Amino acid sequence: MRRRLQKVHVQRRRDVARRGPSANPAPGGALVGNLSRALLRNVGLEPQGSIPQVLFMSYQGTFAIITAALISGAIVERMRFSAYMLFIALWAIVVYSPVAHWVWGGGWLAQLGALDFAGGTVVHVNAGVAALVAAMVLGPRKDFARQAFLPHNVPFTLLGAGLLWFGWFGFNAGSALAANPLAGLAFVTTFLAPMGTLVVWTLLDLTRNQKVTAVGGATAIVVGLVAITPAAGFISPMSALALGCIAAVPSYYALLWRVRTRLDDSLDVVAAHGVGGTVGALLTGVFAEKAWNTTADGLLFGNPMQLGIQAVAVLAAIVYSGAATFALLKLIAIVVPLRAESTEEGLGMDVSQHGEEAYAEGEGAILVLPELSVTAPASVMATEGGRA
Repeated sequence: MRRRLQKVHVQRRRDVARRGPSANPAPGGALVGNLSRALLRNVGLEPQGSIPQVLFMSYQGTFAIITAALISGAIVERMRFSAYMLFIALWAIVVYSPVAHWVWGGGWLAQLGALDFAGGTVVHVNAGVAALVAAMVLGPRKDFARQAFLPHNVPFTLLGAGLLWFGWFGFNAGSALAANPLAGLAFVTTFLAPMGTLVVWTLLDLTRNQKVTAVGGATAIVVGLVAITPAAGFISPMSALALGCIAAVPSYYALLWRVRTRLDDSLDVVAAHGVGGTVGALLTGVFAEKAWNTTADGLLFGNPMQLGIQAVAVLAAIVYSGAATFALLKLIAIVVPLRAESTEEGLGMDVSQHGEEAYAEGEGAILVLPELSVTAPASVMATEGGRA
């Protein structure tokens, strides 16, 4: 009996190594989990994959917070901080957690056979749709389309893109939950896919306006990282390169479309994460290959059904995240105003929401008292000008 249990345990660990977080059934039903592990009850040093459950909990927590944080890129400089904090706390529970359970916790999408190695549907499609809804509910910034909003610091943007790519290896390769061959595959695909996206994005820029921008290159890298995330441990390295090349096109034109609208999504969460995540999740159903991961084959390897399953997963995330995000924002607006006043926006959200300034100029930053931030912004600005 003991030997049989050991074999079952070893096989389960192998399954986790093949599929990553999606092979970890959690307590609960097909739609939601239960409270059996609330407040870390029964979460100890027992193995989850090849790591302790308590470490797995912390790792999954990073996925949850980065998904909620992505939404902020579409609502910057106009949403009150108190409303934002309330929103992301509720969103993580009401929206993120159920979708994560559906795909990674043994829920109905996992039972259907949906593949999401490190968060294409759970993280990027989920956040992209929520960002779109939030940007539409709040509306654009007060000077949107009347004043140029230029990149703040291009070298910092490139530095951030490099750091992001470095950190992404941890998310994707780490989703193998072990230092094993699957982690190596996820590392390599995460290395190659953004290269393909960057090359195609550069060619699109050259064709369109004969110029290649650094910010555009950084955006291309992010799109490639987003697209490879659901497929990282399921496809071959050359398929990863092809996936990255394909993913560049929809996100590139989605970004150009957004510029011609009133959608104020300053960090292009919708184009990069929403569209990129959708394309990556669908292409997982095209390029998945049992030769590299024994879980499932995709369309190109004789299993067109996998593409349909991926489409169902993407559609489910879009519908649920969109509807639930809209409902949450409307409910929160009853309790806390979502938007800052126009005078607060004009003064700057750092000052009006936090009572501090992000940068020191001349003699140094001048603290603007909260009571002055609304009642006397002109005099404050005059004082700052005099000191400078």
